[in-house]
Amino acid sequence: MRRRILSFDAWVCLALAFLVGLGAGKVTEKLAAKHYAQQVEAHKPVDGQIGGKAGEGVFRAQTVDDLLKHDTFTVVSPGIQYRNRGAGYYDGKYFQALTLPSGELVAAWINGDSVQPTGEDIFSGDNILPLGRVVMEDLTANQTFLDQIQYSEPLNRTDFYVDMVGETAVLAEDQAVETPVLLAQVLTVFVLFPVFHMLGSKLGIWSPYFVFRKKDQEPPLEGGM
Repeated sequence: MRRRILSFDAWVCLALAFLVGLGAGKVTEKLAAKHYAQQVEAHKPVDGQIGGKAGEGVFRAQTVDDLLKHDTFTVVSPGIQYRNRGAGYYDGKYFQALTLPSGELVAAWINGDSVQPTGEDIFSGDNILPLGRVVMEDLTANQTFLDQIQYSEPLNRTDFYVDMVGETAVLAEDQAVETPVLLAQVLTVFVLFPVFHMLGSKLGIWSPYFVFRKKDQEPPLEGGM
């Protein structure tokens, strides 16, 4: 015997709600894309600020001691070495294991848009990383993160990280746009499915899921006065 997972009326209501959900998703996509563009513009890197391009006059840090002694600085990295030593997410931030010219390894949050290649591209020659600062933080509070970023070799310091992003941080475009679109579609289907089924039952197209009857009056007791 064939077994139905959903009844015919449920399929019809689900299909109608899904179609409306597609429309809601399109509207949400346009609004989310516009909002994302505004956020990108508002958080655009500014030269001379944390996360912006580091100019010629910015101190080039060589060691951990240099990082701790200067309020702001940059680091010159050979090619994309800063991408190849391990990485992980800490408190929603994507950190990379940055090798300083001294050979010391520290966790760094780097704005890739402000990296300045000195060669033809970021893969050749040196890369001048964005303007950065030290943020004191106990990275050992997240062991999973440490396992990720230290998969090749341990960090020299885990009591701070280098912030080379600052106020330029925005969500990735897929998260900023696709997530609200999916949420709008799911919520639309969730809300409209029972609405369409109720309307269909009111019109007599199919039976309602729930029927509420008034409580019958109790019959009189036999021999009552």
